[in-house]
Amino acid sequence: MTESSDAPGGTPAGALPDSRGLDPQEAARRLARDGPNELTPPPRRTPLRIAGEVAREPMLQLLVAAGAVYLVLGDLGEALLLLFFVLVTIAITIVQEHRTERVLQALRELTSPRALVRRGGTALRIPGREVVRGDWIVLEEGDRVPADAVLHEARDLLTDESLLTGESVPVAKQALDAAAEAPPPARPGGDGLPQVYAGCLVTRGSGLAEVVATGVHTEIGRIGRSLAQIQSPPTPLVVQTRRLVRVLATAGVALSVAVVLLWGLARGDWLAGVLAGITLAMSMLPEEYPLILSVYMAMGAWRLSRQRVLARRAATIEALGAATVLCSDKTGTLTRNHMAVAALVRPDGRTWLRGTQGEPAPLEPACFELLEAAVLASETQAFDPMEQALHELARATLPADRLHPQWQLVHEYGLSPQLLAMTHVWQTDADAAGPDGSGPAVFVATKGAAEAVAGLCRLQPQATQELAGSVQALAAQGLRVLGVARARLAPPAAWPASPAGFDFEFLGLVALADPLRPGVPEAVRECRQAGLRVIMITGDHPATAQAIAAQAGLETAAPPLTGAELATLDEAGLRERLATTHVCARVRPEQKLRIVQALRAQGQVVAMTGDGVNDAPALKAAHIGIAMGARGTDVAREASALVLLDDDFNAIVHAIRLGRRIYDNLLKAMAFVLAVHVPIAGLALLPLLLGWPLVFTPVHIAFLELLIDPACSIGFEAEPEERNVMNRPPRDPATPLFSRRLLVWSLLQGALVLLACTALLASLVHAGVDPAATRAAVFLALVLGSVSLILANRAISGTLWQALRASNPVLWRMVGVALALLAATLLVAPVRELFGFAPLTPALAGAGLATGGAIFAGLALMRRLRPR
Repeated sequence: MTESSDAPGGTPAGALPDSRGLDPQEAARRLARDGPNELTPPPRRTPLRIAGEVAREPMLQLLVAAGAVYLVLGDLGEALLLLFFVLVTIAITIVQEHRTERVLQALRELTSPRALVRRGGTALRIPGREVVRGDWIVLEEGDRVPADAVLHEARDLLTDESLLTGESVPVAKQALDAAAEAPPPARPGGDGLPQVYAGCLVTRGSGLAEVVATGVHTEIGRIGRSLAQIQSPPTPLVVQTRRLVRVLATAGVALSVAVVLLWGLARGDWLAGVLAGITLAMSMLPEEYPLILSVYMAMGAWRLSRQRVLARRAATIEALGAATVLCSDKTGTLTRNHMAVAALVRPDGRTWLRGTQGEPAPLEPACFELLEAAVLASETQAFDPMEQALHELARATLPADRLHPQWQLVHEYGLSPQLLAMTHVWQTDADAAGPDGSGPAVFVATKGAAEAVAGLCRLQPQATQELAGSVQALAAQGLRVLGVARARLAPPAAWPASPAGFDFEFLGLVALADPLRPGVPEAVRECRQAGLRVIMITGDHPATAQAIAAQAGLETAAPPLTGAELATLDEAGLRERLATTHVCARVRPEQKLRIVQALRAQGQVVAMTGDGVNDAPALKAAHIGIAMGARGTDVAREASALVLLDDDFNAIVHAIRLGRRIYDNLLKAMAFVLAVHVPIAGLALLPLLLGWPLVFTPVHIAFLELLIDPACSIGFEAEPEERNVMNRPPRDPATPLFSRRLLVWSLLQGALVLLACTALLASLVHAGVDPAATRAAVFLALVLGSVSLILANRAISGTLWQALRASNPVLWRMVGVALALLAATLLVAPVRELFGFAPLTPALAGAGLATGGAIFAGLALMRRLRPR
């Protein structure tokens, strides 16, 4: 391996090495020396940084202000207790935020772009951040270049360097002259140069390149260090939440200022008025909402990653529950993408069938030339599952002299939308003469869609009709069918512009089987129960697509929509056709965009799968773009919102199920937070208005916040899914999170708790009970009412008793801790004194417990009477 210069941005010098690829130990040494191949990462949120952010929260500042007032009043116990609550609040927030940060860091590592490098004599797929100078990287169409590099091999390579130059026209690249000691200096945008640059896309061809710069030393690193500071715009969910918090906070501050003024002017005790104002502000400030959103989105992404699904954008989690149409690939998503040759059919009707057990059956000599040509029309290093299956069968059944390892590929014609066939031109053995006696001969092999190959062979109408019948019969069995042809000739002076310039001989059909993935029919049935239409889009023959769709459980009553038919339809006709069809066949990747746009025009919320460069527009146009992680290109992954690491259809259904669960739990938490603040704020304000003794001080509000925050951010997030989560239609995406129904339901629940606690407070005040004992009894009732609100909001549907039986150990532990702390405040004398409580008599304790029980019964009755 030629050694690069020691500077991180250095370029290699010297002759092309014989052994390409770094030793793994040397790669590790360079990674440690130069650092990871990434731009400036976002600043890491350390515990100290998180603590600083928490210190700027209004709720914490109110606690500190209240503690300062207590110190001025000389009440050291209350001040120390508030300081304790401040520290506990910071600790809880740090733990929650640090856990979220660890989850996000793990997701960042999982979503790092992948690169194919040669190390230690083998090809490895590694995270792009682990690429080092001196690595040899393999570039294919659709890949994003992981680092600045110099090409040593290039086959028809074009790269899109618009990220660096602003020019959208792809740039042609060529390999470095092997005799050159160093590549010529160049800047992005130059045609015919050997340099490729980090972040640019390979739009055509392939190549092998040596990395010369990584991370901040690349071109994009030099000009784009500010990218790390760019923040994505807030999602509609975040905007709604901020608006609600702003409204409630403004109302709370206004009322608090009014309370301070009224208290000070009416009673002359300004410090007590400040405490009363702080108490009211703390009771009305719903600072839990931003915490809920951040925790739920991060935990939702983490839960999706455990299902082998990566969420690249948090808004996706919100949208998952609203999806109404799922457009899915067939190959590799519904099927295993592990193909095997099932049959070879010659034009004379002679057929070879694979045995049902073990190794393939022996191949008849009559089928040798058919399989031989099919292999020669494939890539020598096959990545396509069909080509891998052809190579596998050829190695197992063909004689060694039919494999032709000594032949040289001299020209090729790739697949195109105009001709769905792949053609290779081979230089044969030097002693093999051409058809006219001159030598050596050229062998041309083509394979592709049967109708395309038939056209190249210029078959007679009757032969074409018979061929179509054979293809239909095989496709009806769910087999993928390819036509194969060959031509032999002397080397021409110039290659034809297209394969149509050769005189092909039709050799027959190759039928390949790609069985469904396990669990696909059950997953499709689950989608249909959830009101989610599944549309299969494939490039296969319509009969093959229809057969696989039937096996998967899709609707097959309507005939498939073909790419040819789609091309003739206007937008209105396409929308009408898509209203009934569930299978699209012979569809080109660029036609997927029209399908997505037509579905969106119908008002559908579209989820779309894809893997290729040409799939990117459709993935971006879909509400939820889903890229294949294993076989997908970087372009597809970057245009998508979700990435399936296993390319498995079942994972999509799991993601939709999980998305609905996350959204449900978000609603539960929001409803609880809004409901619980109603009695807290009411009991802080009513005594001021009615002239009763104050029930709450900042200490009590801080205690209640310790109950509310973990319950809404962790307890509700861990709630299991609703029983009907996949047996109800998708939610209307136009419905805001804070809908009128949610607001009314939460306010009614909170009003019930407030009414019960106020009735208890009024009865004790009129009975002349000691204010400290009254405060203790009302506080007992309110905490029990808050716990009842937690339990009442655990489920969206069903009765309260059904909700109680659902398993959620995390929530039950939190409730247990809250009740234990409540017992400590009422029974442990030093703690009781800090809270300003008097010992409860059995009668007062019974009154508080009875009020809590009445609240629970009232909430249960409300749930039973609530309209669906």
